[in-house]
Amino acid sequence: MLIFSAGGVLLIIGAVIGIIAWQRSQDDDALPYGPRPHYAAVNNLAADAVDLSTNAKVFPSLTYGIQTFFWWHPDYRQVGLDHVNIMQFSHIRQDFAWADIEPVQRPKDDPERYVWAQADAMMHDIEAKEVQVIARLDKPPAWALRPDVDYGDIPFDTTRLFEYCGAVATRYQGRITAYQIWNEPNLKREWADTPPSPEGYVDLLKGCSTAIRQADPDAIIISAGMAPTGTRDTTALPDEEFFWKMYQAGAAPYFDVLGVHAPGYAFEPEIDPQAVVEQGYLAWQCFRHVEAVRAIMVANGDEAKQIAITEMGWTIDPRPDSIYHWFAVTPEQQGEYLARAYAYAAEHWRPWVGLMVALYYPNPAWTEDNEEYWWAIGVPTILPFAMDHRPAWPALVQMRKTSSNPDYDHPARDAYFNPIEDD
Repeated sequence: MLIFSAGGVLLIIGAVIGIIAWQRSQDDDALPYGPRPHYAAVNNLAADAVDLSTNAKVFPSLTYGIQTFFWWHPDYRQVGLDHVNIMQFSHIRQDFAWADIEPVQRPKDDPERYVWAQADAMMHDIEAKEVQVIARLDKPPAWALRPDVDYGDIPFDTTRLFEYCGAVATRYQGRITAYQIWNEPNLKREWADTPPSPEGYVDLLKGCSTAIRQADPDAIIISAGMAPTGTRDTTALPDEEFFWKMYQAGAAPYFDVLGVHAPGYAFEPEIDPQAVVEQGYLAWQCFRHVEAVRAIMVANGDEAKQIAITEMGWTIDPRPDSIYHWFAVTPEQQGEYLARAYAYAAEHWRPWVGLMVALYYPNPAWTEDNEEYWWAIGVPTILPFAMDHRPAWPALVQMRKTSSNPDYDHPARDAYFNPIEDD
């Protein structure tokens, strides 16, 4: 068992990890994915291949965003949107869950088929605050699940799914900047509790992106961010393998920007993945795992497209029985690492990284039992404040914003600037 301290947080990795990995490798042939593939090592990032002046389907580099949960909480979102503006973040990533928009299976021509009241009210408030929206499309209703399909097929009602994607884009044509199509389909729990399928996801991506482009041709299509993982069994597929197989299945024409998830785990954002390996961890367990995904894009001829980091952050989870506790950092480190991650990307990853979405603006429904509660930049509290901040809040408020769009480019603020405390 390897034990070491990183930034004052005790991290433990059991030797059992290696045993589990070995056991899984023995069973690879029995998995629906087939034998474990071996891909050539790639490291070309094609740093200057993205042309912001000619490609209309890119984000300013950088574009600052945060994940929000404003669907059900009109009073709370008014304060939350003010907080987004105080941070000088231009975009939010917000769920437009299929289960909320089409909760009941009604006839296709039923005028009450889709429920728009919450979405309409939310969009009105967001636009009033001049914030831009990245809409995440996923979370199917129970009636749309088809878990008995053959491996490789989409385990959802595809006709209704594609119509839902097109309906959202039709209703909000010109008002939503980008659509992220699904989330972490390399995990069983996000794929109707069936083994994840890159080929099935590409079919889903094709159908949804086609419907959205017909309804709103100017919108940007972002592919699903994958969960960084090395697990290869029926519950998960490694994200790198999933990306390779997406490209092999013909995904490239059906998205404009590749979605990537970039949790920092226990490490500072600048650390080289090789240094992580030398400390007994895995190369994907750090923020700069993004570079490995970029190299896969380049190797597949997709270097002219951007990456959107649709989730990035560090957890402070103190619960000893939590599966996330082993890579928790301190609240002070969480804020410092978030700010440093944006700074690192601004210096090293422009223009091929555009949008970067931090985790999370807190959801008032969360309690300490929720995993997400410990990733957030603050704690939900009563109105009129809505959030009791953590150190991540002033870190994001005060950090410099660097962007090719002058409206998004802001100098660092004085360290004393903390609007929560000033209020």
